[in-house]
Amino acid sequence: MGTAQLPPVPDFEAIEHKAQANVERQTAILTLIGNLVLSWSNNESMFIYVLMVLLEVDEVTAAVVFTTLNTTRARIDLVQRLAAIKLADRAAAQKLEKIVKRFNDLTRIRNEFNHSMYALNEAGEITHMNLIKVQENKGRLKFGERIEMDQARIDKMLAAIRDLKKLNREIWGFLPQLREAVEAAKRPDARGSA
Repeated sequence: MGTAQLPPVPDFEAIEHKAQANVERQTAILTLIGNLVLSWSNNESMFIYVLMVLLEVDEVTAAVVFTTLNTTRARIDLVQRLAAIKLADRAAAQKLEKIVKRFNDLTRIRNEFNHSMYALNEAGEITHMNLIKVQENKGRLKFGERIEMDQARIDKMLAAIRDLKKLNREIWGFLPQLREAVEAAKRPDARGSA
């Protein structure tokens, strides 16, 4: 019977001592990761207001519905299903679909950075990310892709943060249009009835 081969235990004291020389880069990377997570969370929370409008309830009720669903996927699924039955306005429905798609794309990027194990070198620098995800290649399972924490990766975080900020403002701007579309759908002539 074989035993699992564990990686060697890092020399934590030596790494922490040497890491002081790289504190600026480390702080910058950690700040970007934190900013990405914060920006994403603010966008996910905007769907409370989308639910509030679609369900035609107060903020607290919408928040209860939102938090009762314990995954982002379930929350977005509910938004999409409600939109399908509540929105007769094609432009508003398409705008909401576009918002959801952009949010889902940015969620994948956020997950990449949030669900990783970060590798440090002997100088305490973050050098790689190991994605916490099982991948299958030609029938073989492999744990986590290893990605270098280089300038391209940092640029990807910066772009995602910018996109999340734009999306947040777009959702805020869309809420009145969404409310009007829900109200219009309730009018007798909205669905072709008299």
